[in-house]
Amino acid sequence: MRPTQIVARALLVTAVVASPIAIVAGSTGVSNAQDGDAYYVAPDGSDSAAGTEAEPWASIAHAQSVAEAGDTVYFRDGTYAYTEAEGNCGSQTDRVNAITLDKSGSEDEPINYWAYPEETPVFDFSGMTDDCRIKGISVTGDSIHLKGLEVTGVPQNNDQNAESWGIWVSGSGNTFEQLDIHHIMGTGLFIDSGGGNLVLNTDSHENFDERSTDGPGENADGFGSHYTPAGSGENVFSGCRAWWNGDDGFDLISTYSPVTIENSWAWLNGYEPGTTNSAGNGAGFKIGGFGADWEDGAPAHTVTGSVAFDNKAQGFYANHHPVASEFFNNTGYNNGTNFSMRGIDEGGNAVGRGTLRNNIAYTGTATDYMDGTDSEYNSWDLGVEISDADFQSVSTEGWDAPRGEDGNLPELPHLRLAEDSALIDAGTDVGLPYEGAAPDLGAFESP
Repeated sequence: MRPTQIVARALLVTAVVASPIAIVAGSTGVSNAQDGDAYYVAPDGSDSAAGTEAEPWASIAHAQSVAEAGDTVYFRDGTYAYTEAEGNCGSQTDRVNAITLDKSGSEDEPINYWAYPEETPVFDFSGMTDDCRIKGISVTGDSIHLKGLEVTGVPQNNDQNAESWGIWVSGSGNTFEQLDIHHIMGTGLFIDSGGGNLVLNTDSHENFDERSTDGPGENADGFGSHYTPAGSGENVFSGCRAWWNGDDGFDLISTYSPVTIENSWAWLNGYEPGTTNSAGNGAGFKIGGFGADWEDGAPAHTVTGSVAFDNKAQGFYANHHPVASEFFNNTGYNNGTNFSMRGIDEGGNAVGRGTLRNNIAYTGTATDYMDGTDSEYNSWDLGVEISDADFQSVSTEGWDAPRGEDGNLPELPHLRLAEDSALIDAGTDVGLPYEGAAPDLGAFESP
């Protein structure tokens, strides 16, 4: 699927799942516009209540027992605190779920678990005491849509494991939209074995696995897609942000189905959150790899329109991937290395792997492991001298600003090209929309 198709798909998914419900103008209520029932959950509700707006339920578990394909469950403002998992730890290295979403919707009628309009329901797992690995929300079903929820505090309660997880995904065809995931002792959102999932306009930040057996921060990514079998379907991350995670922003290690990341930002990964104390690996976008082993059938991944800055190690990293992934119209600024295309050949040797077009590398080390890559029309290929004056701003502040009402990334001048920059119209057509005679270099196309 080409990047331009991903954008269209993201808009289509939102439109399809939103269609059964409409906000009533001038009202705080929600009404049924088409098929599908609406139910309500609130921190002060009761599972013996009717599940209406006036008499909400108390738990997502009870809501799931009632909701069917096409229904929407609205969560009211407040904190939903969890102190124990659904089952018991069989050992200190067992895995347990605080919440399991295992009832599937259908492709055209997902089951929706949404924040009530203009409210922020917070799922707080910091009080859990289970002595093994914890999944905050485990999504094993298909065609489920989570929207507008905040997820925080999933702990590691012993030092026998690598990590816990905020949201664990093993289902397919799910949508995770406008979520705020943070302060997890492990990866924020982890796709384990599902395909065809869309992560849209979601933030994952300040995750840190301080008790990891691999060392503090070594397994706390913002987003991960791992272990998906070949043919399970493409997973997509669109409009997402990952910052100040102990390990990497986005990590695609050991996954056998393709992943597309578009219009996403990653910064300050590889540090203990809130500091510049070194922690885990520190890549903004870690695109593939199989533990430095050759792997037949490895998929090519795609990263477009994305920004990485101030990450400890690499901004965009091939991570020993066996095949060339595509890196189009991205901006790397002040990373340890902005674009590191270290791949691997069948003999286990380090080689360049990647197809790169229209990218910008500025400050820090521009590139490494480029021998063997297909690299054209990038700032380092064109011999263009770049300075701060090429950008409207080179500020690294404010990238975590609030999103727009529609969930889109905030409009910032940072790392957008100045109107007289030589990088405007300096690229080549790769199938992404552009203005003018040719595409601009970097993540932001000038109007």
